[in-house]
Amino acid sequence: MQNLSPRHVKTEESVRLGVTSGWYSTKVSGTFVTGPHDTEADCLRKIAEINPPPPRKKK
Repeated sequence: MQNLSPRHVKTEESVRLGVTSGWYSTKVSGTFVTGPHDTEADCLRKIAEINPPPPRKKK
């Protein structure tokens, strides 16, 4: 399981990195995993697909 988080890359940074501006899911190391996404919500949905939450334990 990867620990992914959303990150917004603005235009200035996107030019420097050679990527399109938008939302990206990133590893803790900063490596882009998916993207660009139009919104943070889209990015979070993709993270949830890749990293589904652990199943709840039944009591």
